Amino acid sequence: MQTHGLDYSQLAECIRTWGQELGFQQIGFANIDLADAENWLNQWIEKGFHGEMGYMERHGSKRTRPEYLVEGTVSVISARMNYLPEEREAMNTRLEESTQAYISRYSLGRDYHKLMRQRLQMLADKITSAIGPFGFRVFTDSAPVMEKALAEKAGLGWIGKHTNLINKEAGSFFFLGEIYTDLPLPLDHSVDNHCGSCKACIDCCPTAAIVSPYQLDARRCISYLTIELKGAIPLEFRSAIGNRIYGCDDCQLVCPWNRYSSLTEELDFLPRHQLDRTSLAEVFLWDAETFFNKTEGSAIRRIGYEAWIRNIAIALGNDVPSEECMQLLSTRLEDTSTLIREHVLWAYEKQRQGLLSHNGQDT
Repeated sequence: MQTHGLDYSQLAECIRTWGQELGFQQIGFANIDLADAENWLNQWIEKGFHGEMGYMERHGSKRTRPEYLVEGTVSVISARMNYLPEEREAMNTRLEESTQAYISRYSLGRDYHKLMRQRLQMLADKITSAIGPFGFRVFTDSAPVMEKALAEKAGLGWIGKHTNLINKEAGSFFFLGEIYTDLPLPLDHSVDNHCGSCKACIDCCPTAAIVSPYQLDARRCISYLTIELKGAIPLEFRSAIGNRIYGCDDCQLVCPWNRYSSLTEELDFLPRHQLDRTSLAEVFLWDAETFFNKTEGSAIRRIGYEAWIRNIAIALGNDVPSEECMQLLSTRLEDTSTLIREHVLWAYEKQRQGLLSHNGQDT
């Protein structure tokens, strides 16, 4: 394509090369027609599936009409970057150890928002150096952007039945980022959906949050419950949360396509403070200062200390009943936080009932 003296096809190939040099595994180009995604989003919100995530319905049409968010946008550069820090077998082992804290693997290292934004800005700077000033804005899960729909249009993968993006050669353990631009870049083609008749993600979900193929009720999702929800976690989901104290990876762990996932080469995405192998008891004893020190520069910090202890209390309640666990929980039965006290009491009572049942006593 030749416009105003620029060979946009050649520029697109340069952008792909620069993207790989900056650590992205794939770069694609999409147009800004998100009519189908807009219809899906509106129906999803009408069903109330977004729960307390009010930001999903704010900003009017800016989320699904990129030119409303950034005036002059005509195409989108979509990028993906692997984040998986360990093999899936190790993740499954950690989930099976009830005394251990399980944290979604995307959040074990440095906050991805910062790294992805920096790399995308560097990519934009390379484009500027090559062609001169142009209109753009960088995004990484930081504004009303339909990142999965755009990535799908850009050929980076297809949206699976669990509503995550899946790549045939790379699975789904990757971050997405975008550059909205006024450059008329040549567009990539979307890829075919390869979920077929598989419903492993639907069957494995501990809280039955994937209510039908391609339909996620966030109000039931463990990631939503442990990260987005600010108040008390509904009783009906507490036992199913198991030892997951921040997020959930189950639907990705069982996806057959993730046998092709690759470990990250980004050192910043590797676990910090041994959070990939810490016990529930250890993190339950953290005071607020320790929490903020240990989660500095991490996505985990945004849930705050109260929700952190709330989540761990539930996981302790789900642990194998023991006097030691009850003793640990008893240290926070009089916590100054109403939210913490409620969840600690629930966990304490569950442990107590479990011990009574184990000992054959009438409850």
